[in-house]
Amino acid sequence: MLVPELWLCLSFGCAASLSPSCLSAQFRRPGDFILGGLFPFGKDTVNLTARSEPTLLLCERLFTDGLIWALGMRFAIDQINNSSSLLPGITLGYDIYDTCFEALVALQPSLLFLTRNGTTGIGVLCNYTEYQPRVTAVIGPHKSDLCLVTAKLFSSFLIPQVSYGASSETLSNTELYPSFYRTVPSDKNLVEAVVLLLNQFGWNWIATVGSDDEYGRVAQALFLSMVGNDNICIAFEGLIPTDLAEPSAKKQMEDTVKLINSTKVNVIVLFAFSLPAQALLEYSIRMGLGKKVWIGTEAWMLSDITASIPNIQSIGTVLGFVMRTGTVPGFQEYVAELFSSVQQEEFCRQSRELSSLMSTEVLDTHCHQCGHVTLGDIWPMLGVTTVQPVHVAVYSVAHALHRALGCTSKACPKLPIRSWQLLHFMNNLPFDVNGQSFRFDQSHGTNAGYKLIFWAWRDGTLTYLPVGDYDQSLYIRKSEIQFHTADQKEPASECFRRCQPGQFRRIKGFNLCCYDCTDCPENTFWSSSDSISCSSCPQHQWAPARSTQCHDRSERFLFWDEPVAVALVTLMALSTALSCVTALLFLKHLQTPLVQASGGGRSLFALLSLVLLSLSCCLYVGKPSDGLCTVQQLSHALCLNGCFSTFVPKALEITLVTEFPRCAPRLLRWVTHGRAWLLVAASLLTEALLCFCHFHLGPDYLVADYESLPSEVLLVCGTKSWAAFALLHGYNSCLAFACFLCTFMVQTPSRRYNVARGITFAILIYFVIWIFFIVIFATLRTVLRPVTQICTILATALGILGSYFIPKCYIIVFRPHLNTRDYFQNPTEEEPEEDSV
Repeated sequence: MLVPELWLCLSFGCAASLSPSCLSAQFRRPGDFILGGLFPFGKDTVNLTARSEPTLLLCERLFTDGLIWALGMRFAIDQINNSSSLLPGITLGYDIYDTCFEALVALQPSLLFLTRNGTTGIGVLCNYTEYQPRVTAVIGPHKSDLCLVTAKLFSSFLIPQVSYGASSETLSNTELYPSFYRTVPSDKNLVEAVVLLLNQFGWNWIATVGSDDEYGRVAQALFLSMVGNDNICIAFEGLIPTDLAEPSAKKQMEDTVKLINSTKVNVIVLFAFSLPAQALLEYSIRMGLGKKVWIGTEAWMLSDITASIPNIQSIGTVLGFVMRTGTVPGFQEYVAELFSSVQQEEFCRQSRELSSLMSTEVLDTHCHQCGHVTLGDIWPMLGVTTVQPVHVAVYSVAHALHRALGCTSKACPKLPIRSWQLLHFMNNLPFDVNGQSFRFDQSHGTNAGYKLIFWAWRDGTLTYLPVGDYDQSLYIRKSEIQFHTADQKEPASECFRRCQPGQFRRIKGFNLCCYDCTDCPENTFWSSSDSISCSSCPQHQWAPARSTQCHDRSERFLFWDEPVAVALVTLMALSTALSCVTALLFLKHLQTPLVQASGGGRSLFALLSLVLLSLSCCLYVGKPSDGLCTVQQLSHALCLNGCFSTFVPKALEITLVTEFPRCAPRLLRWVTHGRAWLLVAASLLTEALLCFCHFHLGPDYLVADYESLPSEVLLVCGTKSWAAFALLHGYNSCLAFACFLCTFMVQTPSRRYNVARGITFAILIYFVIWIFFIVIFATLRTVLRPVTQICTILATALGILGSYFIPKCYIIVFRPHLNTRDYFQNPTEEEPEEDSV
C-alpha cells in the first residue's frame, strides 16, 4: 500500500483532470446482516422553509466531518468482513444515508430501515417478535435532536441504535429509549468536568451560552443545576439560534454579545455545535467583545468551521474538553486508498453493481456532493476528526452478532437473528476493539473520560494542545496554558473577591456572587471555601472571631495558685489561727470568771466549730466534683450550727434572768451547766437530720457551664433544689434569730461586762453577710462563685471571732484585772429582782 502522502499527491494531481468520482456509490453494500447508517454528509437544508409539498429535502454544502465519520463506518465493516475470527463466514452490509443535521431528513431513511426486509412497507402487527426489518441495527445519527426523534422509532421495534455523538442526558433514560446506545459520554460527565475547571481557576462570575437545540438546552440546564452547589454565579445565560436564516437570528446574536459585554465577565462557557458557535464568535469579533476565556466542547472546538473564522485569534483563550479517544490504526491509509480507487472506472463499475442490489429506487439521500470531493479537501480534518466512536459503535453490533449467532473463531452458523435479540448481548458483555475494552453502562453509554484542549497558535497555525485530563477528577498542566493576558496567567472572573479564611459570604440582593465578606463570630468557624455561613463549634469546643477551626475548651475553676485563691487561703489560715489561739487562751483560763461567763467548755466547742468552718474553705478551691459539691454545703451548715448551738443556752439563760426572773430559778437548770450540752447536742442532731434531708432532696452537683466564659468550660457547683438549700441553712438562721431576740434588748450595769452584746453583734454580722451572699450566690455563675462562698464563710467566722471572742481575749491578755467575779458575774448568781407590779 502506498503511503498517505503519495496518495495525497496523486489525488491533487488528478483532481483537475478527472471526471467526478464514484465516492457517492461507496455507502451501500449488500450482506447477510445490514447495518443502517445516519451521517451528516451535508448541512444547510435548501428548501425547508419554502417547502409546501412532501418532496425530497437536500443540503447544499458538504460537511467534511460527516463524510469522515461515514468512511469510518465503512472502514470498520470492511475490517470485520475481512476478519477471520469475529464473524467468519458472515458478511455485514451497510446502507448509509445523509441526515443533513435535520430531523425531517433523518426521518426518511429511518422509516426505510423499519420496512420489512425485501419490501418498502412497514408491517402493522400486534407482535413484532418475528418481524424482520430491513436493517439489523443502526449506527447514528450524530446530534441529540435527531436521536430523540429516531430513537423512539427504533425503540418501538427494539432495533439497536448506536450513536457516535449524541450526548444529551435525556437519552440516558433507558425506559423511554431501551434500544438506544452511544459510544460517547453523557453531557452530565462533560458538565462535571467544566465545573471542576472553573473551580480550579477560581472563576465564579461567568456567562453561559447554549445553542437552541437539544444539545445546547440540556447541557446548559445541567450546567446551571450544578454550578449553584459550587458557588459559581451566572452573570448571563442565553440561547443562540441554530437556524441563522431566521429574520430574528441577527438581532438575537447582537443582543447576546451586548449583554455578555455588559456583565464584565472574563469567562464564557459555550455549549453549541459548530455552526451556531461560528456565528456567535463572528459577532463577538465584529462587535469588539474583547479577549475572553472561552470554554468549549468537542461539538465546536475541533471543527474547521470555527477555526477558519477570520481573526479568530482575537477572541482570547480557548479551552475545552474533547472525548478521550484513541486512533484507529490504518484508517488514514484506507481513506487515501479509497480516494484513489474511486477514480478508477473498473472499481466504480463494481461499486455501482453492488449498490444496485440494494434497491436504489427506494430512496436516494446519499452523499450527492461526494462525487466532487478529493482527498485534499478532507485531509486537513482527517487527523483531527474523531473516528473511534463510529468504529466502536460498529464493533459493538458485530460482537453482539458474534454472541447471538454462537460463532466460534472459525465459523458462524447462518441463523435468522432478529434485531431485538442483540440487546441482551449488548447490555451485559464487554467487547474489545483494537486491544481496548469497552462496555455499555446502565444508561447504555460509555465513558472513556475527557482531554482538556487548549487552542495554541504557533506562527498563525492552530494546534490542539492537550493540557489536562478528566476521569472522575480533573488534572491540569497549568504551565502549558498561555492565556491572553499580559503575563499569560489566568484572568480573574469574579463579582467580588474571595473571602479570606475565617470569613463567610453575606449575600447582597439576589445574586449569589454579590456579597460582603464578614468575619465569623466567636464560637463559630469557617468550614469550607466561600461558605455562606459559619458553622457552630461543638459545645465542648470554642473558637475566636474569624477562626478556621475549633479548639478544645480548657477547664476553669478556682486554682490553688491563683492570686485570689492564695489570698483567700491566707485569710483562711489567719481565721483558723485566730480561732486556735483564742481556743488555747480560753483553755488556759477556763476556770476564770470571763470564760465561765462566756459559756465555759461550750466556748471551746464553738471555737472548734469556727476552726472547722474556716478549714472547710479548702473544699471550694481546686477542681470540683459531685462529691465535693455535696460536702460543701453540709460542712458549712454543720460547722456553723456547732457555733450557734453554743449561743442558744447562753441566750436563753440571759433571757430567763432578765425577762422572766420569777421563772428563772426553776428553768435555769435546763440551760446551764451539764444540761446545756443537751441543747447543743439536740441542735446538732436536728441539723444532721436536715443535712440528711438535703442529701436526698437535692444535693449540690457539678455543673459544666459552657456559656459564661468564651473559651473555657466553667466547673462550678450548682444548686439542684433551692428548697433543700433553704431547709439546710434556714435552721441556722432560725437559731441565730432566736439568739438575737433573746439578747438585743438586754441591758447590763456599767460596772459589769455585757455578755449579751457580743452575741447580738455576732448575729447581726451573720445576717448582713448572708443577705449579700444569697443575692450574689443565686445570680453569679462565674469562677467568682466559689470565691463568694469562701468570703462568706471567712467573713462569718471572723465576724463571730471579732464580735464575741476577741474582746474577751483582749481583757484576758491586756486587762486581766477585769477578769473578776464582780465584773463577769454570772446571771445565775445574781439575785432575781421582784417583778414590778
